[in-house]
Amino acid sequence: MLNASRPRRRNRNARLLRTGAAPALVLALAALTGCGSDYPLGEEQRRAAEEGGSDLSGILTGVGSSAQNAAMLTWRSGFESMHPDAQVQYLSAGSGAGRSALVGGGTDFAGSDAYLDEEEQAEVRDFCGPGGALNIPVYISPISVAFNLPGVQELDLDAETIAGIFRHEITRWDDPAIAAQNPDVELPDLPITPIARADDSGTTENFTDYLHSVVPEVWTDEEDGSWPAELPTERSQGNAGVVSLTAETEGAVTYADDSLVDDSLGKARVKVGSEYVAVSGEAAGTAVGEASRVEGTGPHDIALELDREPDASGAYPVVLVSYHIYCSSYADPEVLELAKAFGHYVVSEEGQQASSEAVKSAPLPENLTAEAQAALDSISLR
Repeated sequence: MLNASRPRRRNRNARLLRTGAAPALVLALAALTGCGSDYPLGEEQRRAAEEGGSDLSGILTGVGSSAQNAAMLTWRSGFESMHPDAQVQYLSAGSGAGRSALVGGGTDFAGSDAYLDEEEQAEVRDFCGPGGALNIPVYISPISVAFNLPGVQELDLDAETIAGIFRHEITRWDDPAIAAQNPDVELPDLPITPIARADDSGTTENFTDYLHSVVPEVWTDEEDGSWPAELPTERSQGNAGVVSLTAETEGAVTYADDSLVDDSLGKARVKVGSEYVAVSGEAAGTAVGEASRVEGTGPHDIALELDREPDASGAYPVVLVSYHIYCSSYADPEVLELAKAFGHYVVSEEGQQASSEAVKSAPLPENLTAEAQAALDSISLR
């Protein structure tokens, strides 16, 4: 058993129920902190525990972003190999669910592709104390505009065309707006099937923020984690869900974290200024280098305002910065120690390089790494 009898865990789930969280999420959280192997990485981790080398122990629980789930598997593996008696358990339930779980006191930290807004910051103080929570960037990744067109692996598309496609105003792949940007591509006379996220998603919020920022006259909706209800778009749950449905549907197009898009789908090169930029971790990192801090946040909060029309050459602007959101203070000293240790590993050069190699993300720029380390150091016991 993984400390299933700890009262702190039961109290958390009760608090989450009182906040109105979905019963399925509560059950999943209970299962996450329930029974399982003491050494989920196997024999190597068991031997490391017996040989000693780390005094860190206990369970740290996170809920949230599906975009960073693949990176999370890598971080967990590296961290738990270093600290064999410590475990990090993460439920990939979507960014909105992660923020709601933290606000409701149902998790130790949240993973989210969108930072806590002012209302959420006010609400999270009930659980995290008067200092609220800290948004700490940990994962930089481009959002692919991915499509299923047999024989076509790459298309050049500008923001106006992408917005028109997802607003159902451009409905066939051989539309003149697409053909004009791809004169050398034989486009099929095939209907376009846009596919969006069914859940509240930071990926959706970043994608719609890009569209509204660059072509507000076409994408008239403000950015939002929920897809516009008035659009008759097919939906699926999570990044993996939209990618899978697109792969099954000839003529489909979606937006998803690039780490989950394989060679079975084509990808758009996005127009920035006068050039079309291919999706890559390096190009995403270039775009984030142009970001500024959100005004009005605390001294150790690193919520970022992204520039969706960056001047830097080779910057890919359809990008998400995914955060780990930690309380600024914890009542449980074990959770405090685990949160700070895991957070430091994730933003370290080793942790960032591991996720970059595993899932094509961009390592944090040096200035953000230093700020993230300082933010983690500031987390205290209350």
